[in-house]
Amino acid sequence: MQAAFRLARHSTSVRSANSIRCLATTANPAHIASASSASSSSSSSKASIISLSNVEAQWEKMNAEDKSTVHEQLEEIMKKDWKQLSLDEKKAAYYVAFGPHGPRAPVSKPGDGWKIFAGTAALVGVTGIIYYAIRIFSPAPPRTINKEWQEASNERALEQKMNPITGIASEGYSGKGFVQK
Repeated sequence: MQAAFRLARHSTSVRSANSIRCLATTANPAHIASASSASSSSSSSKASIISLSNVEAQWEKMNAEDKSTVHEQLEEIMKKDWKQLSLDEKKAAYYVAFGPHGPRAPVSKPGDGWKIFAGTAALVGVTGIIYYAIRIFSPAPPRTINKEWQEASNERALEQKMNPITGIASEGYSGKGFVQK
């Protein structure tokens, strides 16, 4: 009951400006080829047929001209009542409009996640090695960083009454002063 809609496409890459592609409601390739050759006097090549149910598989192999032709033909089909469209026509229209091609194509391939994870882990490992190499070959910290020196700095600040309003020499001061560790 349901007619098989087919798209006609020339098999050669050279196309004339007068070449017209048509949506045929017949599965007879000879009828489509004769209709194409009748409308175009310069194209004498045979036409190959692309089924609307197979647009998803053929889309990546089509050239830009064929893609635009399929898109235009599907626009004409979609002007009809959607209840009258076949399931293949609806699927083809959805794929052309929202399929994973063009700007909606996936950015990464399957398995790229593991490659990214391994690369990130390797970079973190190299960074750790560089960190520990720097720590091993760096000179000892200065003698003014040890706790005894900092406590002696606190005593010296109290002797000199350094910052008597809010600092270490003020009344009721409860901070650590110069001690950092």
